[in-house]
Amino acid sequence: MEFASQPFFQWISQYAYEPHMVYMAIFGMMLLSGFGLPVPEEVYVVSAGILAYMGANPELFPPPFPNAPVVNGYEVAAVTLFSVIFADFLVFSIGRSFGRKIIARPRFQKIFTEAVMNRINGWLKKYGILAAFIFRFTPGVRFPAHILLGMASFSAWQFLLVDALAGLISVPTQILLIYHFGEPILHAMHKFKLAIAALLLAALIVYLIRQLLLSGKRLSR
Repeated sequence: MEFASQPFFQWISQYAYEPHMVYMAIFGMMLLSGFGLPVPEEVYVVSAGILAYMGANPELFPPPFPNAPVVNGYEVAAVTLFSVIFADFLVFSIGRSFGRKIIARPRFQKIFTEAVMNRINGWLKKYGILAAFIFRFTPGVRFPAHILLGMASFSAWQFLLVDALAGLISVPTQILLIYHFGEPILHAMHKFKLAIAALLLAALIVYLIRQLLLSGKRLSR
């Protein structure tokens, strides 16, 4: 497996036949990810999926002893989904209670930079609570964005609904695809993500060109 060289996977694969250790590790890492740990969330999601695939295919990955407990694909998908929603909601709640104090502290200035704040506030003004859907897929912005969402006037159930929908689309689907099809599906998923990124980039370019043309028309009047 190409993914086997990932440090996190090398570590967690030691517990491939101790599913409760895997579930606790996934929960802990997803919690840290929600607080801005600079490791792609995908690393944990893919690791969970591969461990589940190993458990479902003992003929390819012989267990250390007969009837060894294995990571169940549906269980680890549910644990991972719960973990990301819990982590995001915890940050949202901290923002609701202590957001202004956190932003004012000098040690957090590297996180809440002017550029990041302008970017988040721009999306919030344009999309409202639906911006939480975008933030779930934006590494490096999610933690400060969820703090600001907590400080805003949005209710907890609104945030939970949007965040859960975003998590449901991205997290269990990846795990279950890998659980059923193994590493070959990773290449298809990678190509799909590249295609989506290309489409989004093209849309952004079209939008910027349109804005420039509109600005030119206003200036020429």
